[in-house]
Amino acid sequence: MSSTVSHLHRCRRETGSLVRLSLPICGAQLAQAGMSASDVIMSGRASAIDLAAVSVGASLWVPLMLLMTGTLMGLTPIVAHRMGAGNHDQVRGKVHQALWVALLLGVLSALAMTLGASVIFRLMQIPDDVARLATAYLNAAAFGIPAIAIYQALRAFSDGMHHTRPALWISLVGLAVNIPGNFLLIYGGPGLVGLFGNEIPLFLQRLPALGAFGCGIATAMSMWAMCLGMIWYTTRSRAYAPVVLWASPTPPRRQDIAELLYIGLPIGLAIFFEVTLFTVITLLVAYLGEVTVAAHQIALNVTSILFMLPLSLSMALTVRVSNRLGAGNAAEARFVAWNGIGVGLALALLNSALIWMLAAPVVSLYTSNTDVRTLAMSLILLAMLFQISDSLQVNLAGALRGYKDTRVVMGITLFSYWLVGLGCGHLLGRGLEDAFDALGIYGYWIGLNAGLTTAAALLAWRLWHVGSRRLAKSGNYRH
Repeated sequence: MSSTVSHLHRCRRETGSLVRLSLPICGAQLAQAGMSASDVIMSGRASAIDLAAVSVGASLWVPLMLLMTGTLMGLTPIVAHRMGAGNHDQVRGKVHQALWVALLLGVLSALAMTLGASVIFRLMQIPDDVARLATAYLNAAAFGIPAIAIYQALRAFSDGMHHTRPALWISLVGLAVNIPGNFLLIYGGPGLVGLFGNEIPLFLQRLPALGAFGCGIATAMSMWAMCLGMIWYTTRSRAYAPVVLWASPTPPRRQDIAELLYIGLPIGLAIFFEVTLFTVITLLVAYLGEVTVAAHQIALNVTSILFMLPLSLSMALTVRVSNRLGAGNAAEARFVAWNGIGVGLALALLNSALIWMLAAPVVSLYTSNTDVRTLAMSLILLAMLFQISDSLQVNLAGALRGYKDTRVVMGITLFSYWLVGLGCGHLLGRGLEDAFDALGIYGYWIGLNAGLTTAAALLAWRLWHVGSRRLAKSGNYRH
């Protein structure tokens, strides 16, 4: 009886630590999602062409940014492992190598955005007026890409040090820059006059309305605000002691950069595979008509907002597992990992309950079209199953990243998402002659469920295997 009580107390203590670490991460993710939402909403109020340009442009730079962000996330387990082992003197050099990588990735991504956009738009057969505005939007946003890369490297360092709140506050700063920046630059003087009248200063009345181009400038401004804010905070705060991050620069070191890329690049590619999967499915269902596409987008948007919770838990789980492994306690690391998976499952059930209770009023906020509402509701209710497998797979992946086991995770996600998820979805969605009828959009969503469930099962097997192997190797069986 006493051992059961002791185990429950241990679970509660670890769950509390995990939740405290993950909540600021969730707030930061929601703030960054708010920036994307404000871009879409405010450009849409300017004109339909501006909205189309921002949407098309974002479809190019967001996957690039996520690939870059995922790669830099490899720094988090590296830092957490060193801190757990008490090797504080090694952290500064590791962070400096990540900053060199961030700078390189940021510049390359910016060049890809500015030089490759027109070619891609021609291949996609984007209308000329939309392509012209989208190119201007990307050219402006590209100036902020190196800044957001540096911010992401510093955020990965801060998360690895168990300090997740700075990312929350600085993401809110970015949001505070983004929204008024959008208003001033998208709508210009006419927008200000419409809101405040002719009482505003004359120079503000003369501001040009830049539309999508102004949205790109505001995006770049918010990225630089976040970058400079993170640099300032890591310079001034005592929370990062005993690491003196900005004492002197460390030149590029091939071995440390190789370690970061070995861990981080598979993370970035896994995220990239997942994001592009949803993009491809959206393109594949376009033939079903605008009602189906609109309902599909609404359902994805609602579930992506709820996904911020398990995603944040996954990022916190990486830190907790890495820290325990760095301290040399493989048994504690395994406990932390599986306790986190249990918390993730409970969170998935909570998300499913929220979907059941709030689906109808939330969908009504998106559209007044009855057909779109009905179809979106059926897809969102199907997403109740989606939540469980999605939460499990992302948290299992987070725990495995804590073990620095990222290449196998990348392989599992590639197989599960693209072969099982997309393969089954396309087969069920389009049907098979003389075998079964096409299920349309429902077939694609069933395929997504199959892919995520496969990923969860394979990642659970991998976590059990890696945890047991590490435990046997350490000889530490303390529970």
